Amino acid sequence: MPQASPSAKIAQKVGLTDVTVSYSRPSKKGRKIFGELVPYGAIWRTGANGATVLSFSTDVKIQGKDVPKGQYALYSIPDKKSWTIILSKNTKLWGAIGYNPEEDLIRFDVTPTKTKKEYETFEISFTNMTDKGADLMMAWDQTSASFHISMDSDPIVMAQIKEYVLDQDTDNPSLLYEASSYYLNTGRDLNKAYEWIQESVQTDPKYWAYHLKAKIEVALGLKTEAIESAKESIDLAEEAQNPDYVGLNERLIQSLK
Repeated sequence: MPQASPSAKIAQKVGLTDVTVSYSRPSKKGRKIFGELVPYGAIWRTGANGATVLSFSTDVKIQGKDVPKGQYALYSIPDKKSWTIILSKNTKLWGAIGYNPEEDLIRFDVTPTKTKKEYETFEISFTNMTDKGADLMMAWDQTSASFHISMDSDPIVMAQIKEYVLDQDTDNPSLLYEASSYYLNTGRDLNKAYEWIQESVQTDPKYWAYHLKAKIEVALGLKTEAIESAKESIDLAEEAQNPDYVGLNERLIQSLK
C-alpha cells in the first residue's frame, strides 16, 4: 500500500561537498501540527518513521559549529519562538525512540518563521545557495525553520591548482581555463589568470574560453582586447549553435561602448 509518510532522499552539491538528506514526509491531513501533533518542547524526529539522516562528504560548519564529514541524525525540539536543532551521532534509531543527548554532536537554536504558503506535506529543501554554503530549510503547515551549512573549499581548490597547474607547469587547456576562471572569480592574480587563458585559447580555441578571456581583459582594463575576444567567442558560439554565449558576448561588448 502507499506509505502514509513516503520516504524521500535529496542530494545537493554545495561548493565541493555532497550533502544528502534521507527522511520521511508526513502530511497534515487536517491536523494541527506544531503544538499538538508535534508537541512544543519535546524531541522530534524532524520527519516520520526512522531518523532523518544528513550526510556530508567533507568537513562542514553548521551555524558556525564544526561538523566532521560523515552521517548524522537530525532531531529538533520545536517551540513557539525557538527551535533547538540537534545533530546526533546515532543514526540507527527508529525516530526519537531511545534518543540520548550524550550522543549529540552539536545543538543550537534557530528562530522559526510563519510562511505564506501552507505545506501540506513536511518538506526539507536547500535555499540561498552560494559557492560556500546553503541553508537547509524544514517546512510544514505554515511554519519553517532553517540553518546554514558552510564549507571552505578555497584551500582544496588552491591546493589542486598548485599541484596540477603551477607545479606541473601544465599546458592542458581545460586545467588552464579552470585555474584562470577561479583566479578571476576569487580576485587573485589577474596577470597570471590572463597568462593561463591566453595559453588555453591558443591550444584549444573554445567559445567559453574566449568569453573568459574577454572578462579577464575587462578586469585588466584592456577594453579593445576584450571586444576582440568577445567577437571571437561569438563566431565560435554561432558555429556551435549556442545562442546563450552569443548573447553573453553581445552584452559584454555593449557594456564597453
